[in-house]
Parts: sequence; structure tokens; C-alpha cells
Amino acid sequence: MSGRRGLLIILSSPSGAGKSTLSRRLRDWDGSISFSVSATTRAPRADEVDGRDYRFLSEAAFKRQVAGGDMLEHAHVFGHFYGSPRAPVEAAIEEGRDVLFDIDWQGAQQIQNSALGAHALSVFILPPSIAELRRRLEMRGQDTPEVIARRMKKSWDEISHWAEYDFVLINDDLEETFARLTAIVSATRLRRVQQPGLNAHVKRLHEEFEERK
Repeated sequence: MSGRRGLLIILSSPSGAGKSTLSRRLRDWDGSISFSVSATTRAPRADEVDGRDYRFLSEAAFKRQVAGGDMLEHAHVFGHFYGSPRAPVEAAIEEGRDVLFDIDWQGAQQIQNSALGAHALSVFILPPSIAELRRRLEMRGQDTPEVIARRMKKSWDEISHWAEYDFVLINDDLEETFARLTAIVSATRLRRVQQPGLNAHVKRLHEEFEERK
């Protein structure tokens, strides 16, 4: 057993609020943080590799894993299923490795309510304004106007769940937001539940105290 248990670091936000950028920077900040590779039923894009970007499954295979309890969380988003396989996350927690989840509020709730919920850290990223959120989506140049309109329509539903998270950050300045995020992660790693050796240490202190009486 490692000196501490790993964290399930959950980052959620509406599209365009900066979640993906913060996720990348968090992994650059600490290379030991692994990204949870989600399973999905959508087809791979040209530059995506199975097992690296996603685990691509048929809808039937995905539903079998859900029914068997092999998904830590799952959701139906924009016509496709997405989920987080349970086994690699459980192994990482026991080995003291943090796992990063870039998921929506539905997945966050499922993880927080799961058997591993005690080790979850959830952070919601808010945009400074709706106008700025739209501008960022348009500047990315990745989506058609129709997709942007759909993402904007969905954004308020996502934002409405902000109070369900442990921490909420307004991403009005990327550098300041990232600094606050790393401070949150550093502090949460020291939670009592993340330190399995504390009971034994306190027991030793008690024994030493008794010996000195």
C-alpha cells in the first residue's frame, strides 16, 4: 500500500468553460496523475486510438458492462453512451495514484454515490459569462454553428448542477484558476481518508506515550 490512497479528481463544466485545458495542465503539473480513459459507443475520429483516447465499444458490449457493474459511471450524451471502466480506477486508488475524470454532472453524481465516493474530489468550472462561453466555443473552430447552438442550449442544464460539487471555480483567468485548482488537489490529498497509515501511526504514538508514563 502506498503512503496515501489515490484521488478520483472530477472536473466538470459546460463545453467551452476551460475544463479540457485545465485537465491537460493538471497532468503536466503532476505526471503521476492518470487520465481515466472512457469507454464510448461513438465511432473513433481519424486521429483517435483505441485504448489511448477512448475504449471504443459496440452499444451491446457497453450495455453488458453496465449490467455487470463494470462501469463506475455512465451517461448518454449527444446520442452516444460514455462511461468509466471500474477496474483500472480501483487499482489506481489502492496504488496511491490519482485518476482524472473529464465528465459531466451525471457521471460526477454516480462516482460520488459509488463505493469509491469517499476518495472523490469534484470541481465544477464556471465561465465568467454566457457571452464569453459562446465566444470560446466559436474560437475553437471545432464545431458547426448547429453543434455550438446545441452545446449552448445544454450549458444551462449543466451549470444548474454547480452546487453539487465540492469546489466551484470561475475561470475568468486561466493562470489564477489553475493555481487554485492545484491548491485544492494538494490539500485534498491530505484528507484523513486518503492517509491509510494514520491509524497505525496514532497507535504507535499512544504506545510510546504509555511506555513513558
